[in-house]
Amino acid sequence: MRLLFSLLSGGLFGVGLMVSGMTDTVKVQGWLDVFGAWDPTLAFVMGGAILPMFLAWQFSKVTTTSVLGTSIPTPSDPALDRRLIVGSSIFGFGWALAGLCPGPAIASLSFGGLGGLSFMIAMLVGMYVQPSIRHFGLGARGIA
Repeated sequence: MRLLFSLLSGGLFGVGLMVSGMTDTVKVQGWLDVFGAWDPTLAFVMGGAILPMFLAWQFSKVTTTSVLGTSIPTPSDPALDRRLIVGSSIFGFGWALAGLCPGPAIASLSFGGLGGLSFMIAMLVGMYVQPSIRHFGLGARGIA
């Protein structure tokens, strides 16, 4: 049952990415170009993602078990540390430069051509290398 729901959720997510234009790198870069030719249409995508997630977090406050019977993990500590800030900055720069993030990158593998494949390879290399570069001062120490 869990596998079926995973398949349905992933499929719905992929269709949502396609319909919303999140797999169109030009549209995503237009959303991020706030001082140029800004395209605000992806704000609706963000709103469409934030609302159900807000409801899911409210649901998780009143129960510890999901609809499928699995346990709901507790939220992690929301403290800002160097790893979070550096990691989110790298993610943001990469998103702005390439116009893709992991979900749309996977969805665009079927039509993204060499650019989509290059992004996917670079992302996987970055994920593989990341644990070995932690010791360069990006530990879990707080900013302040």
